[in-house]
Amino acid sequence: MAGGTFVDKGTGKDYPGKMTPFVFISCLIASCGGLIFGYDIGISGGVTSMDSFLIKFFPSVYHKMKEDTGTNQYCKFDSQLLTTFTSSLYLAALIASFFASTVTRVLGRKWSMFGGGITFLVGAALNGSAQNVLMLIVGRILLGIGVGFANQSVPVYLSEMAPARLRGMLNIGFQLMTTIGIFAANLINYGTSKISITLGALFLPDTPNSLIERGYDEKAKLQLQRIRGTSDIKAEFEDLVAASQEAKMVQHPWRNILKRKHRPQLIMSIMIPSFQQLTGINVIMFYAPVLFKTIGFGDDASLISSVVSGVVNVFATFVSIGTVDRFGRRVLLLEGGLQMIASQLLVGIMVMKKFGTTGIADDLTKNYAMGLVVLICVFVSAFAWSWGPLGWLIPSEIFPLEIRSAGQSINVSVNMLFTFFIAQAFLPMLCHFKFGLFFFFGSWVAVMTVFVYFFVPETKNVPIEEMTRVWKNHWFWSRFTEEDESQV
Repeated sequence: MAGGTFVDKGTGKDYPGKMTPFVFISCLIASCGGLIFGYDIGISGGVTSMDSFLIKFFPSVYHKMKEDTGTNQYCKFDSQLLTTFTSSLYLAALIASFFASTVTRVLGRKWSMFGGGITFLVGAALNGSAQNVLMLIVGRILLGIGVGFANQSVPVYLSEMAPARLRGMLNIGFQLMTTIGIFAANLINYGTSKISITLGALFLPDTPNSLIERGYDEKAKLQLQRIRGTSDIKAEFEDLVAASQEAKMVQHPWRNILKRKHRPQLIMSIMIPSFQQLTGINVIMFYAPVLFKTIGFGDDASLISSVVSGVVNVFATFVSIGTVDRFGRRVLLLEGGLQMIASQLLVGIMVMKKFGTTGIADDLTKNYAMGLVVLICVFVSAFAWSWGPLGWLIPSEIFPLEIRSAGQSINVSVNMLFTFFIAQAFLPMLCHFKFGLFFFFGSWVAVMTVFVYFFVPETKNVPIEEMTRVWKNHWFWSRFTEEDESQV
């Protein structure tokens, strides 16, 4: 754990830099919200390739897969009903995130997380006891509402609780728990083991930012002293109060976020979650068992391959935890982007050579198949230390308090919208694009890497309430803040 204080280079102010046990435990419990998101991604991808699940709920897909052995490998899982099941969660999460914005702002981050956990519990129980497709989809919608609330509140909570110079590491705990949830889903069957996540939210403290925002200044001061482990919190507390006073002048955060001075943050809240999904990661993780079956693996090998990629996902996230506050966000995004481009191009070429346009490969050797698994793991590791965690970290730390809840809702809703589109379109795209699907996502990774190089500023070690200066100092975004200030 770090100790002492740190001086903000931009303002010269002295801020507490110690990570207290109180902060660590609070952030650890809050990060568990990522478990429900990751568990659902992993479990949904697994069950959609299980024979027992397909026989009970999607018999037409099962018969198409088993009876027509000569069918195009790319198209054998293509079913509109199956894609509706997988993607319904994300549409529900998209809508829920807008309601979560109000709950997070009025009642605090804690109760938004708790409400999400309760809703997810009900949805999980309904899915676990589902007897037909309707029950399955209704359960998925409830799961989506839970995910929408958790994804809206948890990253903001973590960014507000963490000391500035450790914010990246603590915030990435959310992504770490997401990867653990995916990995756990590859090992266990569908269940309702999320009770501890929901109960944990009851014991979480509210953030000083949220307390001040709701008028509890004295409680906020005591809370800030507690989480920083020192009574010397004058500079940080004054920043929070000033930010809150400015926020209270804003009656309509959704209208305010459209102002020119917030244009950089608004664009980031749209582009970053869009790009995160256009990496193609959910294609790999969500449909990993299906994907491995498609490229010629048997049922057992498919499961093993999914578990391997899940392990890589978890351990690679630790790379990001250990480096994000040392090397910064930009370095990880740029390196990860280049690594993902290379691995996707190579996977596409290998699938093209073996499966061509027919999707049939009679001579797929064990070494060739293992080569594909290795390349997919290279892709997963790059995502896990770059766009995976940073796609949630950066949007949660860039907004001023007055529009933070609204901004995070946009971030979550755009993320869920693109996840919905990709989940809905993946199987038809695999059927029609074939091996070109890997080139499709690889091209998008190239675009987002260029975007990062030119337009994403470094936010490392910048106090969350001083974040506006990164836009004022940026070669492109400064024109928006400068013009806005000249009109005041």
